Amino acid sequence: MSTSAWTMLAGGLAGAGLAVFGLVILVTGRAPTPTSRAFRSVRDAGFYHFLFGTSLGLVVIATGINSPVVTTTITVLAMIMAAVALVRFRPRARQRPVNR
Repeated sequence: MSTSAWTMLAGGLAGAGLAVFGLVILVTGRAPTPTSRAFRSVRDAGFYHFLFGTSLGLVVIATGINSPVVTTTITVLAMIMAAVALVRFRPRARQRPVNR
């Protein structure tokens, strides 16, 4: 197996893992404590991970397709999904009350 194939396999597994992690968060409504602290809500955490994992998986799939039009379309869709994750569901620490 070539280096390129191993890289694509690793990227695909990472994307699948992130997408599944996001789905588990969305379905159960619970996230690990460090993840919960990094996001405003559990829903934001779930969508962030799901969208990033799915977009990474789409890029890996698009890389293996020989049709330039299909590859470009899938890659643009993946970029849009990643942009939505970054803009709408990005990690933001919750506002902590100021002790005076």
